[in-house]
Formats: sequence, C-alpha cells, structure tokens
Amino acid sequence: MDTKIFSKNDEEFICNNCKRFVEKLSYTSRDHCPYCLHSVHIDNNPGDRSCSCLGDLVPIGVEKSKNGLYKIIYKCDKCKIIKKNIQAVDDDINEIIKISVVK
Repeated sequence: MDTKIFSKNDEEFICNNCKRFVEKLSYTSRDHCPYCLHSVHIDNNPGDRSCSCLGDLVPIGVEKSKNGLYKIIYKCDKCKIIKKNIQAVDDDINEIIKISVVK
C-alpha cells in the first residue's frame, strides 16, 4: 500500500490561474484555489512543498470519497501526472459540478 506522508502547510496565496487571493483553510493544508479549483504541482507528498515541477494542476474530474466528500482529480499541464485532492469546505460547488460532467 502506498502511504503518503502529510505535512500541514496552510498558506494564503494568489491563484496562478484566476489571480484571486486565497485565504488559509485553517483546519488542514490549503492545496488548491476554492474559486477555480486549480492548483500548482509543488508537493511530492501532501504539504511537503518539495516538487520542482511547478506545473498547473488542472481539475479534470471528481470522484466521491468514502466520507461523502469529493476528491478533485488533477492533471499537471507540465509533467502530466494525475493527482487527487479532497475538496475543501469553501470550494465553489458549481465548479465541482462543471468538472464532474462527463465530456
């Protein structure tokens, strides 16, 4: 089993995609923009900020997790890796719905 090491790293930032200011999440690490759902490929393990890729993690889909929340599925526009991040409480549900529609 692939166990990931989690490092809490909750920071505010300006989204590279939509340019909006994103506040800290406070209950866990903020890992994507709640407005457009984009992220930056900066982690090898959640919160470690050790990845040098820095590509745009583009939201490409969602899946339901065991606890009833959604996992956002990302594809890096630079290295093409697929990653998943759990939705945050303040994520725009309309954006989640948009990416959940089968294309």
